[in-house]
Amino acid sequence: MTKLKDSESGGTRVVANSGRRERRRLETREKIFRAALRLFSERGLSGTTIEDITEAADVGKGTFFNYFQNKEQVLSVLAEGQLAKIHAAVVAARDEKRPVKETARQMMTALAQEPSRSDTLARSLLMALLSNEAAREMLVPVLGHGREVLAGLFAAAQDRGEIGRAYKPKELACLFQQTFFGAVLMWALRPDEPLATHLEPAFELMWTGAAVPMVRRSRKRQESGR
Repeated sequence: MTKLKDSESGGTRVVANSGRRERRRLETREKIFRAALRLFSERGLSGTTIEDITEAADVGKGTFFNYFQNKEQVLSVLAEGQLAKIHAAVVAARDEKRPVKETARQMMTALAQEPSRSDTLARSLLMALLSNEAAREMLVPVLGHGREVLAGLFAAAQDRGEIGRAYKPKELACLFQQTFFGAVLMWALRPDEPLATHLEPAFELMWTGAAVPMVRRSRKRQESGR
């Protein structure tokens, strides 16, 4: 009986130690990411070295390479966070009673949170997608996965009758990404006002365009009933 208790206690300690190690691992990974993101926002991706990141995060180079193969891969943490926001919005769109449009609007604002920290960071992220092979190979598949998830949000909007069915959900997901990156690009070129001033009208135009076919059909039904 005593041996069994000892065994169970040891098992509990293993689980507890494992949990602490995992928390520390995630904390270190987050610390490296935040330090890198801060430097990217100040110096840009190309102007930041791994040595800069390790010094800012107060970790050794060996520790850095335990988590990331190169500085571009640090952006994978940002990509994971962006995907999590999209997943949360899709869940909210199907479970909550408020209009899907408001959920989508809040999601776009949440997605802009990191890029809006500085125009230098926004340009660095855009340049990474356009000209950095390592970053592009990592981020392009993430964008594709993001479109797949976003399609669920627009499918929910169509199911509720908020937008028409003239476009497939995946097409609307692509339009959302184009709208978002277009707004970020325009702001990064002339950051003399908040990013939100570009996002809000862009979002309204996108959503209105998606809803137009439904409006037209509604008008036709009304005219035919006269």
